[in-house]
Amino acid sequence: MERLFQLKEHGTTVKQEIIAGITTFLTMAYIIFVNPSILSMTGMDKGALITVTCLASAIGTAITAFWVNAPLAMAPGMGLNAFFTFTLVLGNGATWEQALGVVFISGVIFLALTFSGLREKIIDAIPAEIRLAVGAGIGLFIAFIGMQGMGLIVSNPATIVSLGKFNLNVVLGLIGFAIMGFLEMRKVKGGILVGIVLTTILGIIFGAVELPSQIISMPPSPAPIALKLDVLGAIKPIFLGSIFSFMFVDLFDSLGTIMACAHEAEMIDEKGKIKNVSKILEADAVATVIGSLLGTSTTTTFVESASGIAVGGRTGLTALTTAILFAISLFFSPLIGVVPAFATAPALILVGVYMFKNLLDINFHNIEVAIPCFLIIILMPLTYSISIGISFGFISYILVCIFNKKISHVKPIMWAIGFFSVIELMFK
Repeated sequence: MERLFQLKEHGTTVKQEIIAGITTFLTMAYIIFVNPSILSMTGMDKGALITVTCLASAIGTAITAFWVNAPLAMAPGMGLNAFFTFTLVLGNGATWEQALGVVFISGVIFLALTFSGLREKIIDAIPAEIRLAVGAGIGLFIAFIGMQGMGLIVSNPATIVSLGKFNLNVVLGLIGFAIMGFLEMRKVKGGILVGIVLTTILGIIFGAVELPSQIISMPPSPAPIALKLDVLGAIKPIFLGSIFSFMFVDLFDSLGTIMACAHEAEMIDEKGKIKNVSKILEADAVATVIGSLLGTSTTTTFVESASGIAVGGRTGLTALTTAILFAISLFFSPLIGVVPAFATAPALILVGVYMFKNLLDINFHNIEVAIPCFLIIILMPLTYSISIGISFGFISYILVCIFNKKISHVKPIMWAIGFFSVIELMFK
């Protein structure tokens, strides 16, 4: 362990790293329930999705452990799975095989940008507040999806949406949200996971959920979705904007997580720069490519890694512990499979709350910033599309700079991003 992870150099121990890895797993294990619930709406096999979610998380996190030696965990990203389902498949009419092809292509481009050094130039070209608005908009979007999932919000021909009836599923979902909120306020590790489990148990008690016939079994085969991606079918003009949206969101997610965790994990060098940031992003891109081959949406660095870092995680041993626990979860698919939508929907809402906090760092007093940021945030849920929100934000930022005679503020790469955003909207 010392040779692999340099524990003494990082001032940590095997015990401390294992505890940190368990903590990280508990705070992000909800993805095992939520990701299959969202992606199965596309027609993908839910049992296979449970297996693939565990595999993608275990493999991506293990890559981080050995390649980067950092206490960071990876899994299919929240928001990105919603984009996959509601924008690409249900919105743009793509097959889920084509959508996996889009994820694969975006991962390959992300990897190429990381190795070429263009990644930093793209980051510098996009104003920080617009990047924050993307996160807040995705948070609002997935919270909206969560409210629909539990039946709190329903469609209405007169007003488009309205409040749903308070049936058993809605009441149980609201109780689940209250439980999760209470546990998170009390800073209970794995509060979201505990909330999902308790809500499912309540569903069993009230007859809304059937008990599984067994608890442990061999994992469901990933064959129905593994290696089924349609890369050639994804190379169409209509999917061009989606490819870049996946790449941008993954880049923003990863960087945001890395910056949030770096100081606590003592990953800052003497020059104030994040150690091995290129390697982390390379691992992220490789995990995305592998995930698309397995059959899931974009894999990204999870901000829940901060929970393990907070209790002392400093090396890849923390990540390896988390990866092993995801692998063990493969054998509990009967339990995972019975978790209902009204138990996972509150998790979406709470994750949305956390992502929406990005608003605090956006200066809405500056109209030049306010217009593009507002359009990004409001249009994601209203158009049911992350890519449309991003496209309007980028285009409006460029137009605001033109109208305000600040064209010099628009960097060359931003013009290219704006061009692709226009293409994205033209093919809607």
